Amino acid sequence: MRRLTRTVAAAALATALALVSACSSGSDDSDAKGGDGKALEKVTYLTSFGNFGRDSYAWVAKEKGFFKEAGFDVEIKPGQGTGSVIQTVVGGQADFGPIDLTGGLLQFGNGAAKDFVVVAAIQQRTMAAVVTVEGKNIATPKDLEGKKLADTPTSVVRQLFPTYARLAGVDASKVTWVNGEAQTLMGTLASGTVDGIGQFVVGQPTVAAVTKKKPVVLPYSEVMQDLYGNALITSAKLAKEKPEMVKRFTAALLKGLEYALGNPQEAADLLKKNVPATVPAAAAAELQLMAGYVRSSNSGTAIGTLDNERVAKSIALLQGAGALKQNITPDQIIDFSLVPKA
Repeated sequence: MRRLTRTVAAAALATALALVSACSSGSDDSDAKGGDGKALEKVTYLTSFGNFGRDSYAWVAKEKGFFKEAGFDVEIKPGQGTGSVIQTVVGGQADFGPIDLTGGLLQFGNGAAKDFVVVAAIQQRTMAAVVTVEGKNIATPKDLEGKKLADTPTSVVRQLFPTYARLAGVDASKVTWVNGEAQTLMGTLASGTVDGIGQFVVGQPTVAAVTKKKPVVLPYSEVMQDLYGNALITSAKLAKEKPEMVKRFTAALLKGLEYALGNPQEAADLLKKNVPATVPAAAAAELQLMAGYVRSSNSGTAIGTLDNERVAKSIALLQGAGALKQNITPDQIIDFSLVPKA
């Protein structure tokens, strides 16, 4: 009888363990599947420029499950500016990333890059700017003459500077540029080794936090008003072979963008969770500043839209300034069939 009891107990224990194993296996399997029950597709995403608050929406899309719901397991890596992001995506080391659209036009129109496709706007107006701090005797674009500025070699701020200088009445030959990296530029400014840095206008709170001084900003948008800001790109190959996948990813990322703008402090905290060096207050402030650039009267309430006519005006502006070596059209780098509709 005791032997029978032990046998029954052992069988019960084995059954229980099997159930626990099945439940555990089911849970793990669920973690590896998207909202449609299919296995998650691995995707590598680059931020535009380091891991600042302005790029936190990608972390939001990941942490809030928007990527997973769309069927993606996303690895997020820090980008190093427009030229670098294009090279990395076209080279196959990443699948998606935001670039400054004007920078993309310059890269493509001057033969420096090809085989990438723009699939959505992130900002409806350019956020490119030269940023300095009080005490540098810089208040107007003309004051940049004789000064030393730092930025990454492929940053749109640096690539677009000759055009900005020409339109703003600055002799670009009297401005010295030195190389820097996305994550160290603000520290370079704080150390006093340069007079200004290439930066987005939304970087003001972080500049203030790092330098302990009041930022002075010279926005490119004051002399070039038709230019878009960042835009999401992928490779021409991926856009052609997997258009529906591109649309799903874009929708999930833009959902993260919309959530981040509506909940800047939560977005900053999620960035801090993933990037320990984050200063949450500065990151949240960046998002608050960025909100006004994400929507415009042209886009209405929709996020991510691109207007063919506006892009054509941007191209005309660049051509008129002598910044493009060849004539290009918007549809040469933008796949309007994949862009969200207004």
